[in-house]
Amino acid sequence: MKKYRHIIWDFNGTLLNDTWLCVEILNTMLARRKRAAVTQDRYRDEFDFPVESYYRKIGFDFSIESYDTIADEFLRPYNSRLVECTLQGGVIDTLNHIKACGIGQSVLSAYQHTLLESAINRLGITDYFAHIVGLDHVYADSKLVIGKRLIETLDINPAQVLLIGDTTHDHQVASHIGADCVLIAHGHHPRHRLTNATAIVFDNLADVINLLKSCE
Repeated sequence: MKKYRHIIWDFNGTLLNDTWLCVEILNTMLARRKRAAVTQDRYRDEFDFPVESYYRKIGFDFSIESYDTIADEFLRPYNSRLVECTLQGGVIDTLNHIKACGIGQSVLSAYQHTLLESAINRLGITDYFAHIVGLDHVYADSKLVIGKRLIETLDINPAQVLLIGDTTHDHQVASHIGADCVLIAHGHHPRHRLTNATAIVFDNLADVINLLKSCE
């Protein structure tokens, strides 16, 4: 069992249960354009990064309206309703276990940095994290660049870092920075998509605690 020195967490979908909210808002936007709604299963099957490509796939026409306009239409209700979202099951137990093991923790998210800090503070989990890193814009395109910066800031051998996420993009980020990866199938991608990545896939966070039992 490998001994990790630091855990990097994704936020949306991994720590925060927000998939349902994304689907609700997208369906409101699609209804305004007289387009078919998406089910949560279809959303999880098709959602991807960059988000702009996903929007195009489900029917938004960027020759008629800009991606900036559509992104703003999504983000206004998302940001205002984020208070309705709760932590995924097992988050606090897992954060406490990792802390008790003496392993550092950070958050790496495609959410805009200031909004990310506010959301984490509202949820009462800020003190668990040495670093909270989000994008400097609202377009949720990629975490590759900020992931590389975070690993440089940590100044830890990437082989001793574990990234925990809920999408195949999280696996891409982990590979880019040289970290190991665990994907949890309770967020924005279903298990059958996650198992296509060369990462460990768990159904819930309790399995992460089992993975790290060797620290005790």
